[in-house]
Amino acid sequence: MPQSHAQLPVLKKRAEFLKAAQAKRVPAGSFLLQARKRPEGEADGVRVGFTCSKKVGNAVARNRAKRRLREIARLILPELGRDGWDYVLIGRREQTDTRNFEALQDDLRRALRKAHA
Repeated sequence: MPQSHAQLPVLKKRAEFLKAAQAKRVPAGSFLLQARKRPEGEADGVRVGFTCSKKVGNAVARNRAKRRLREIARLILPELGRDGWDYVLIGRREQTDTRNFEALQDDLRRALRKAHA
């Protein structure tokens, strides 16, 4: 049963991001998706993390990009994310913060299909 308005658990520890970085990488055009199936018993549900390096731009651009990534994750992961998976969305310069919002959502849908294929 999808959790429609529930808050998705967010990755916060560096170690969690490093584990995801070793997993499947799926270029999604306006961002990069890293998807990792967790070993049994590590954590429940879908977890998500967000990152934007200084390459994305100044603090304003990075924060805008992260806000947009958080929003597409909130809308799409409860529906298409798989239980027992971690997802990290990585912002890209001049793409994540300027891309049409509908197209950004389509990018995540397409990336999730590729990651789970």
